[in-house]
Amino acid sequence: MKSKRILSLMLACAMTFGLAACGGNGNNGTTNSDSTGAANESAAANTDETAATGGTVDDSADYDTVSSQVYDLTLGDFYDIYKQTGNIENISEKFAMQAVSEAKLMESAVILPATSGKGMYAMSRVAPYTYDYTLWGTDYSRYHQALVATDMIKAEDRAEMKAKWSELKGTGEYEQWAKDYLKEKGYTLKDSLTLGYTSDPTTWDEFATYLASDSDAIVNTYDGLVEYDTEGTIQPALAESWEVSEDGLTYTFHLRKGVEWVDSQGRAIAEVKADDFVAGMQHLLDCQAGQEYLLEGVIVNASQYINGEVTDIADVGIKAVDDYTVEYTLEQPVTYFMTMLGYSDFAPLCRSYYTSQGGKFGAEFDASASDYTFGKDPNSIAYCGPYIVSNATASNTIVFKENESYWNKDNINVKTITWLFNDGSDATKAYNDLKAGTLDSANLTTAAIELAKKSDELDEYGFITDTDATTYTFFYNMNRAAFANFNDDTKVVSSQTDEDKERTKQAMRNVHFRRALSFAVDRATYNAQAVGEDLKYASLRNTYTPANFVQLEEDTTISINGTDTTFAAGTYYGEIVQAQLDADNFPVKVWDKEANDGIGSGDGFDGWYNPDNAVEELNTAIEELSALGITIDEDNPIQIDIPYPSIAETFTNKVNAYKQSLEKVLGGKVQVNLIDGVDYNGWYYAGYYATYGYENNYDVYDLSGWSPDFGDPCTFLDTFLPDYAGYQTKSLGIY
Repeated sequence: MKSKRILSLMLACAMTFGLAACGGNGNNGTTNSDSTGAANESAAANTDETAATGGTVDDSADYDTVSSQVYDLTLGDFYDIYKQTGNIENISEKFAMQAVSEAKLMESAVILPATSGKGMYAMSRVAPYTYDYTLWGTDYSRYHQALVATDMIKAEDRAEMKAKWSELKGTGEYEQWAKDYLKEKGYTLKDSLTLGYTSDPTTWDEFATYLASDSDAIVNTYDGLVEYDTEGTIQPALAESWEVSEDGLTYTFHLRKGVEWVDSQGRAIAEVKADDFVAGMQHLLDCQAGQEYLLEGVIVNASQYINGEVTDIADVGIKAVDDYTVEYTLEQPVTYFMTMLGYSDFAPLCRSYYTSQGGKFGAEFDASASDYTFGKDPNSIAYCGPYIVSNATASNTIVFKENESYWNKDNINVKTITWLFNDGSDATKAYNDLKAGTLDSANLTTAAIELAKKSDELDEYGFITDTDATTYTFFYNMNRAAFANFNDDTKVVSSQTDEDKERTKQAMRNVHFRRALSFAVDRATYNAQAVGEDLKYASLRNTYTPANFVQLEEDTTISINGTDTTFAAGTYYGEIVQAQLDADNFPVKVWDKEANDGIGSGDGFDGWYNPDNAVEELNTAIEELSALGITIDEDNPIQIDIPYPSIAETFTNKVNAYKQSLEKVLGGKVQVNLIDGVDYNGWYYAGYYATYGYENNYDVYDLSGWSPDFGDPCTFLDTFLPDYAGYQTKSLGIY
């Protein structure tokens, strides 16, 4: 049943054209405003016209055909608009039309946005904004600049530091100011950092994964060409300097000399050379593990290499000009290219070490070969970053020790990083470990919040973490094939009958049924189980792409359902999403212009929960599904499976809140079955570790989300492209 990966012919994100200085519409196939408006109007009408009775899907067809039919049925309106954005040259017009396509994604209700990655109570010995600061890529998981005190930092001192960071951001002066400030306040700094973690890396090969649980660890073992600093400014790393050609098609990076590759024992292997970046990109394209899609339509012939039309890496747009010069050639100018460099696609790979571990390139690449050991553990990779992994004991401890050969070792603040495993069985463990000095930072569960309140520690040390650009969502499986975990068919086993399975599948393909689910979830109560009643709204997110992710650079006019609408320079993405939703009479609030001290925001409120709308949508779905012979009432409810890890009190409470809200609002016509994964592994294998849609073992899933790879909304929207190109599309049970 496993399908060969099919590559999309056109990635909307990668088709972005260049430096948007002039307004209006360009050529190269750009759609004009009037025709775009007509497409929007047609798409809005089609939402109701094709509203899913399920009859347009032929379930007897092969998997790829069914996937395409389900995609067209549920996400066709989104894709019709989104693929047009690739032909728009003006950056502000492109952002505006991306926002319109996001509105169509929201209206499809294939996902329900849930929360951002943060926005919860925490206490910490780590000074604010002393990790690398960025909203995308993986640099935010680099900890070498962290300032760690021996005592927890008081809330009032933390607030003063955050205010100063805002004042100094971009000057390069914050880190030294923070050191001086902490010393003046009586804090003593240490050179170690201990954090908790919940999932072991599945690989130590940074090119062979797209999982955050892998990359968060691996990124500390290597350096890239550039790196975001603690103030969010790109700084030289392995590249000392770079230049861009006038046409925006060629980026040339000049490497610093004398940087060493070392093995896990710290022994020198080789010097970092330009060819290592060629080797890294070729290995990434050979692996096809998920991140290669970022290069399609961006790097010359990357797509062609992936699909086999090109077999020689010399024909791909990366070249070692000499030992210390790396050159990238782009398909067309990409305004966000420099923001992409923090991802593994542009990491170096020590060619000689890789081949010594059985690694091969091109047609000879075979990760399953008996002699292939690269990335199997921390002892089978080469290091050129600030740390070497000295211990990696599964479900226990990971230790990163200082790389004595690191080129910038004199400028790092943390010499040793220790990760301690937490299985989630004790909701107060992280808090207690923080107090005992075992951990240096901890987010507080509801149980821990109550303990901290009783001891007055919450007032003294507690703070609310900033919401970030990560978006967690509920996914709706519209083509479920697995009813037990793909790695172990004795885990997370559904109790649905064959009749239940078919009824649920047809219901999940109905847009009004999915909307009923989304409107019926009291997300604030659900979120309160993790962050406490006080903060239940703080981290709620109402769109997939964060509403404040980008702003228009100039006044921009687009057609919304046939009406020319002008948005002023500075308008945030979320405000345009809201304008399209309003024009389509879709009753969801994703933008609050008064929030965030009048700046506006799409976070911090629940714009989806509406019991009346939920009942109305369910009644429409019941009427439409009756045409398929499906009766839905209190005696014949639709069965919805949602997996969870019972070992974790927080997540157990969250799914129970979900069940209670949904069943109450929908009057018992939908029954939520909580399917126990027991531990985190059982939960993860129900969906997070799945490679293909048919492996996903759920009807609704609330574990996964997306962090942006770079600074353009397409980093989110591309994840819902068809034909195996979008890496969240599989979470819907297709591709």
